[in-house]
Amino acid sequence: HCLAARAVCRRDIDCDRGNGYSWKITLLRNYWKSKVKQEWLSGKYSNIPSQHSLPEKSMYPMDVDTWGEILEAELER
Repeated sequence: HCLAARAVCRRDIDCDRGNGYSWKITLLRNYWKSKVKQEWLSGKYSNIPSQHSLPEKSMYPMDVDTWGEILEAELER
Protein backbone atom coordinates (compact mmCIF):
# COMPACT_ATOMS: atom_id res chain seq x y z
CA HIS A 1 0.00 0.00 0.00
CA CYS A 2 2.84 2.37 0.79
CA LEU A 3 4.43 2.04 -2.63
CA ALA A 4 1.08 2.32 -4.41
CA ALA A 5 0.28 5.52 -2.50
CA ARG A 6 3.78 6.86 -3.23
CA ALA A 7 3.31 6.23 -6.96
CA VAL A 8 0.36 8.64 -6.90
CA CYS A 9 1.35 11.10 -4.14
CA ARG A 10 5.15 11.07 -4.36
CA ARG A 11 5.64 14.70 -3.29
CA ASP A 12 3.45 14.40 -0.18
CA ILE A 13 4.86 11.06 0.91
CA ASP A 14 8.47 12.08 0.35
CA CYS A 15 7.81 15.26 2.35
CA ASP A 16 6.30 13.28 5.25
CA ARG A 17 9.16 10.78 5.22
CA GLY A 18 11.66 13.66 5.10
CA ASN A 19 9.95 15.17 8.14
CA GLY A 20 10.56 11.95 10.07
CA TYR A 21 7.14 10.34 9.92
CA SER A 22 7.13 6.53 9.98
CA TRP A 23 5.73 4.68 6.99
CA LYS A 24 2.64 3.79 9.05
CA ILE A 25 1.87 7.43 9.88
CA THR A 26 2.75 8.52 6.34
CA LEU A 27 0.31 5.98 4.90
CA LEU A 28 -2.42 7.02 7.33
CA ARG A 29 -1.91 10.67 6.35
CA ASN A 30 -1.95 10.01 2.58
CA TYR A 31 -3.98 6.86 1.89
CA TRP A 32 -7.37 8.41 1.05
CA LYS A 33 -5.78 11.24 -0.88
CA SER A 34 -3.90 8.73 -3.05
CA LYS A 35 -7.08 6.70 -3.66
CA VAL A 36 -9.15 9.74 -4.65
CA LYS A 37 -6.34 11.22 -6.75
CA GLN A 38 -5.84 7.92 -8.61
CA GLU A 39 -9.56 7.74 -9.40
CA TRP A 40 -9.52 11.29 -10.79
CA LEU A 41 -6.31 10.64 -12.78
CA SER A 42 -7.71 7.41 -14.23
CA GLY A 43 -10.70 9.28 -15.66
CA LYS A 44 -13.32 7.74 -13.40
CA TYR A 45 -15.08 11.12 -13.10
CA SER A 46 -14.44 12.44 -16.61
CA ASN A 47 -17.96 12.14 -17.99
CA ILE A 48 -20.30 12.64 -15.09
CA PRO A 49 -23.46 14.65 -15.82
CA SER A 50 -23.41 16.73 -12.59
CA GLN A 51 -21.79 17.07 -9.18
CA HIS A 52 -24.73 15.12 -7.76
CA SER A 53 -23.53 12.07 -9.67
CA LEU A 54 -20.19 12.01 -7.85
CA PRO A 55 -19.81 9.24 -5.27
CA GLU A 56 -19.58 10.37 -1.66
CA LYS A 57 -15.84 9.65 -1.36
CA SER A 58 -14.81 11.32 -4.63
CA MET A 59 -13.46 14.45 -2.97
CA TYR A 60 -10.54 15.03 -0.63
CA PRO A 61 -8.67 18.21 0.28
CA MET A 62 -5.86 18.52 -2.28
CA ASP A 63 -3.39 21.27 -3.05
CA VAL A 64 -3.32 23.31 -6.24
CA ASP A 65 -0.48 21.25 -7.74
CA THR A 66 -2.50 18.06 -7.35
CA TRP A 67 -5.56 19.60 -8.99
CA GLY A 68 -3.25 20.84 -11.74
CA GLU A 69 -2.10 17.26 -12.39
CA ILE A 70 -5.72 16.12 -12.55
CA LEU A 71 -6.63 18.94 -14.96
CA GLU A 72 -3.68 18.09 -17.22
CA ALA A 73 -4.78 14.45 -17.29
CA GLU A 74 -8.31 15.53 -18.24
CA LEU A 75 -7.05 17.78 -21.00
CA GLU A 76 -5.00 14.90 -22.47
CA ARG A 77 -8.06 12.62 -22.71
